[in-house]
Amino acid sequence: MIRWLRIEARIFLLALQFLTRLPLPRDVGYTPERLAAATRYYPAVGLLVGGIAALVFLATVQVFPPLLALLLATVATLLVTGAFHEDGLADTFDGIGGGATREAALTIMKDSRIGTFGAVALGLVLATKVAALAALPLAAVALALIVGHGLSRLSSVFVIATSRYQRAEGTGKPTAEGISAAGLLCALLTGLAAVAVALVCLPGAALLCGLGGLLAGHLAIRLIFERKLGGYSGDTLGATQQVGEVAFYLGLAAWL
Repeated sequence: MIRWLRIEARIFLLALQFLTRLPLPRDVGYTPERLAAATRYYPAVGLLVGGIAALVFLATVQVFPPLLALLLATVATLLVTGAFHEDGLADTFDGIGGGATREAALTIMKDSRIGTFGAVALGLVLATKVAALAALPLAAVALALIVGHGLSRLSSVFVIATSRYQRAEGTGKPTAEGISAAGLLCALLTGLAAVAVALVCLPGAALLCGLGGLLAGHLAIRLIFERKLGGYSGDTLGATQQVGEVAFYLGLAAWL
């Protein structure tokens, strides 16, 4: 049992190391198999990132207006993750918007430079995210940040579980073999736990609207990239997370 817990702790640390820039020991027991298994902890890492954003918001809203506090909370998530998912969003829209074929789109997505489509998509998503959160009651913002970050990463896990990886190499390569049933169950239970906690603090109808927005965002972004690529890449996982997160906030804002 103790050995199993140690292995799981290392797998979680690998997920944290892969998805964030938080200071961690350099050697956390990397193996390709463990990095692939780390997918199960993506929603848990999302809850941690959302928790950091919530703490920044709660601290800064005591000093600054809510809108400025939300901008600072957003900056905190960018620093914590190294804009990992935002980069994927921009690359996805550059590739989909500028590539006439699947091969051309994938080539564009590998380019480190940001283009017009990516810049517009990134700016709109970040602005909409802050605006949607600003529309919520102050008491709901911190919880929305935590749950939104967790569930949007669960949305990415569902892409891994139900789609095909489209590159020979890349940031999404560890997920190329998909996710095991046990791993998917672990990720799903993490998301359900977040929803259960949210139900204690938010009206059920509001949370249902948020989940509806998340589902709509998940389906919409997959419709965009799977029609062109025939599957997913590491960049599109980032795009899925970003679109799912903002769609969750929009759903909550539509009700509250």
